Amino acid sequence: MEKGNQIRSHSANNTLAVLKGNILIVEDDLNLSFLLMQLLQNEGYRVRVARNGLAGIDLLRKENFDLCLLDVMMPKLDGFNLAKHLKKDFPTTPFLFITARILKEDRLKGYDLGAEDYIQKPFDEEELICKIQVILRRTNTDSEAEEISVYQIGKYIFDRDKMELKSPTKVHRLTEIETKVMHLLCSYKNRILKREEAVLQIYGKKDYFLGRSFDVFISKIRKKLSEDPDIIIENVYKVGFIMNVPDE
Repeated sequence: MEKGNQIRSHSANNTLAVLKGNILIVEDDLNLSFLLMQLLQNEGYRVRVARNGLAGIDLLRKENFDLCLLDVMMPKLDGFNLAKHLKKDFPTTPFLFITARILKEDRLKGYDLGAEDYIQKPFDEEELICKIQVILRRTNTDSEAEEISVYQIGKYIFDRDKMELKSPTKVHRLTEIETKVMHLLCSYKNRILKREEAVLQIYGKKDYFLGRSFDVFISKIRKKLSEDPDIIIENVYKVGFIMNVPDE
């Protein structure tokens, strides 16, 4: 089976990854593994590559990885059997499949083995990066940002657990989606929140219309924060948003 051109390239991708991590690629195709390695390194990740499942196990025994990207069809030990070893010997290490195998039973088998995702070749590189960021954010239980539930934002106090935004004069009761959007903005205060990553985190998938829905919720949050003129949610063209908040 031909394994050429398995990434849909986006030449305008010049933004920096927010989350860093140590990623293992287990892929026997030299060209694809090199392209994946370059893509991830350009986003700020540390990357190691193994050409087959046995070499992947050897690297897993030597290093700690935050995420593994697995091909299915490989010599010596295929991706499905490598996944079984992962779940047994490295149960806290998340993994996803990137493969040309598209049969429904293969996808179901991949998820049954515990894969975070099952991505078909050829794939969109921007979407892959967003999915990796989402997985690392969710699985990084030591992340301080994930533990914070109350934020001081200018004149406001945002309480994620209570789903409310308090100003000096009123309390805004937030919807579930508004709460998720507000939490992301707070987590990325004074930094770029990429639209694609936000949409994946909130809705679980990337979609044009969901992106437009996300923009609507940004507008709603802007109105609720309008009592403090120093808080500005800035559009970053073709990238996302920054909630600019003056240092206390």
